[in-house]
Amino acid sequence: MNKVIKYVWFDILQNKIVLAYTAFLLVVSFALFGMESNSGKALMSLLNIVLMVVPLISLVFTTIHFYNSYEFIELLLAQPINRTRLLLSEYAGVASSLVTAFLVGVGLPVLLLDASATGAALLWTGVSLTLVFVSLAFLASVLTRDKAKGIGLALMLWFYFALLYDGLVLSVLFTFSDYPLEKLMLVLTTLNPIDLGRIAIMLQMDISALMGYTGALYKDFFGSILGSVYSVSIMLLWAILPLYSAVRIFRKKDL
Repeated sequence: MNKVIKYVWFDILQNKIVLAYTAFLLVVSFALFGMESNSGKALMSLLNIVLMVVPLISLVFTTIHFYNSYEFIELLLAQPINRTRLLLSEYAGVASSLVTAFLVGVGLPVLLLDASATGAALLWTGVSLTLVFVSLAFLASVLTRDKAKGIGLALMLWFYFALLYDGLVLSVLFTFSDYPLEKLMLVLTTLNPIDLGRIAIMLQMDISALMGYTGALYKDFFGSILGSVYSVSIMLLWAILPLYSAVRIFRKKDL
């Protein structure tokens, strides 16, 4: 299925939305580094954009692309092609093209202007979030044949992970403020890939010292080798499990 991956990859990289996405990230990245004399502040500002824009574009663009490619997928399935391999090829093509766009738009300025451990962590976070939310977009797309419902579900996922989840966590903290919740916070962090990526960057920038005891706990755990392996493993699970569910649904789905 290498031909399918190459076709999808080249087709998406020529898409005007992806080109605009790449140009937007490139301009914003260079602008932030140009306005800030401290590269750390520029990376922090860039992090806020990455945490909001990358998941949104990955979800919405992937969902729209899947529905626009539905006839192409049906045509391929008329041939003796395995459904699992076809969907995985589509995922590989879409994910690799969006990762390429991110690395050009953000990776190039970071490598040129701040090739540090913090910059590397920012790139790792952006690539990981792209893979995770492309996977979630495929799951949302195969759940319903209706394009409007699929896009609506993708937007709801972004709204939940980017905005609503932190509000729910804060409500839990206020409600049970009399109890020790530090270990619970570690668990809640793993349930949101955006928060997991944010903490990885904050630990590199040593901002955890401003977060009190919880920040110290984050640094003790996620700053260790075990914590690093744990965070990478959780990100991989966030990318694999929705895609696995999408493949299972797609294999039994009546097209």
